[in-house]
Amino acid sequence: MNYLRQWSRWVTVVIAGLLGACQPASKEVPLQYSQAPAQASVPIYRLAVHPLYNPQLLTAAYQPLIDHLNTLLPNARLELEASRDYQAFEKKYASREPAFLLPNPWQTLQAIAHGYHVIAMAGDAKDFKGIFIVRRDSGIKLPADLIGKVVSYPSPTALAACIMPQYYLHTQGINVQRDIRNVYVGSQESTIMNVYLGQAAAGAIWPQPWRLFQKDYPKEAAELKVMWETESLVNNSVMARDDVPAEVRAQVQSGLLSLSQTLAGQAVLAGMFTASFQPADDATYDVVARYVKRFEQEVRPVESP
Repeated sequence: MNYLRQWSRWVTVVIAGLLGACQPASKEVPLQYSQAPAQASVPIYRLAVHPLYNPQLLTAAYQPLIDHLNTLLPNARLELEASRDYQAFEKKYASREPAFLLPNPWQTLQAIAHGYHVIAMAGDAKDFKGIFIVRRDSGIKLPADLIGKVVSYPSPTALAACIMPQYYLHTQGINVQRDIRNVYVGSQESTIMNVYLGQAAAGAIWPQPWRLFQKDYPKEAAELKVMWETESLVNNSVMARDDVPAEVRAQVQSGLLSLSQTLAGQAVLAGMFTASFQPADDATYDVVARYVKRFEQEVRPVESP
């Protein structure tokens, strides 16, 4: 009898699990991460990072930054928020949902129009550039070899991983709208995997996710190589919404700019593959506005791939 009861309970658990797996996917809920429970008396401010990686990898890379900044905020707390793709992230700042953002430079321009302002730049400006990944056995040597083939990107609004690479191809005599087939696959990691699996002849990304991919998947990365790279531009920004209290904004800014000055801060930066955070303001990104204007005049509208 004990055996029969145990068997009955096991069957019930299995059936419940199968029924749960058949339920339709729920709507996207903003992913929020914190190492400590929220305190009701302390205001919570969300920091949303654009989709550099999938949510799990992004959490591993950026939660230590949140934890570090929280030690410097006596009267507030930060929570990390991930997004499933570029479009989801862009809807969030268009609705003024997160208090803090870490967007790419093009998204920085858009967020300024929604009442966010730059408080720092993430990383070295020289590191913000597009790179083309191809398989080592692809036979591709010149940009013209991509004509008639598939090129993958995370998003049409990804500056380093799409806009700048497409402008590079334009300068090499390729009509981006007609000569190649552009596919937008949602993330940097998916862009790389499309190339690895042979679903795209080349993929456009930027150095930070490529370094992480080489670290996490050395066997797969060894079958790929960087073929070309673009010029550099300013790097990603950190932004605060205009209604964040000045004291909190200043504490976050100070914490970011001082990270490279301590061993603990350097460890946080290393986990994000970021050299340092540097002083910047809205005017720092004027060069991006000029670059995007030229791109739209010569190649395509940014938001209409």
